[in-house]
Amino acid sequence: MIRPLGELFQPKDYPALLVGLSAPDDAAVYRLNDSQAIISTVDFFPPVVDSAYEFGAIAAANALSDVYAMGGEPLFAINLAAWPEDLDPALLSELLRGGAEKVKEAGAAVVGGHTITDREPKYGLAVTGLVHPDRIFTKGGAGPGDNILLTKPLGTGTITTAIKNNQAEEADAQTCVANMMALNREASGAAQALAPAIHAMTDVTGFSLIGHAHEMAHLSDCALELQFDTLPWLPGAKRYAERGIFPGGAVRNERYYRQWLKLERPLTDWERMLLFDPQTSGGLLIAIAPTEADEFLRRQPAWRIGVAASGSAGELIVK
Repeated sequence: MIRPLGELFQPKDYPALLVGLSAPDDAAVYRLNDSQAIISTVDFFPPVVDSAYEFGAIAAANALSDVYAMGGEPLFAINLAAWPEDLDPALLSELLRGGAEKVKEAGAAVVGGHTITDREPKYGLAVTGLVHPDRIFTKGGAGPGDNILLTKPLGTGTITTAIKNNQAEEADAQTCVANMMALNREASGAAQALAPAIHAMTDVTGFSLIGHAHEMAHLSDCALELQFDTLPWLPGAKRYAERGIFPGGAVRNERYYRQWLKLERPLTDWERMLLFDPQTSGGLLIAIAPTEADEFLRRQPAWRIGVAASGSAGELIVK
């Protein structure tokens, strides 16, 4: 889809463009000088929860996450909103308040935005951040032996679908919303503090754990071995999955990414589908030198879920 764009904007013609379309990543990075580079990213989507305020905060945390995944700090953000004419404008105000307060929590500012009329509400941010040109984290760079860490539990797709279907327990819903609203700021800070040991990093969002792990493995020219029993799940995720409650995105993810999945242990159909569950504002997926993995875990709550291994580029081996 974007191949013609990549052919049009060749890296040799834009020497200051450090991360662009040639090796797709979480955000673009453009060098300003020897010590500063700009990070630019955008993300928006329809509501995943009923509360306008919570939706705004979740969408903002999700958009800010791409800056954190690159090892940067957000500077400012621009609102992007679509709003139906027959929907109460007071709800839009609440949505924007939720987003603004999350941006402020990140130490950044909302500096403007654009709203259009649409049949379905949508909201997100275009975010600009700052990073040192020599300390950019990308999806590629993992090597055999690296520990694979994950900084947030999984299962937001199946739980938010259960919420929409009025099948979720209140406690499960509240925990899921809090998880999605949480910034990846501290996790990124822990990675930045151990920068030489961080070989690859991305955030887990709509393409699921398997999709984003495949991107890391593919761009790193290696395979990833994941231990299913170590994967962290939000309360209720397994219960709803066992009932077959999944969003349509899980089916699309499974259809495309299953070609790189190699199961070396038996899984039920619902356990396998959980691997393809699309996440909203998920955690950071990190490939770190094994000598520093324990230090990262001392600094930041996370789970050790696997290792990078030699093998076919992009292959995911679940044990």
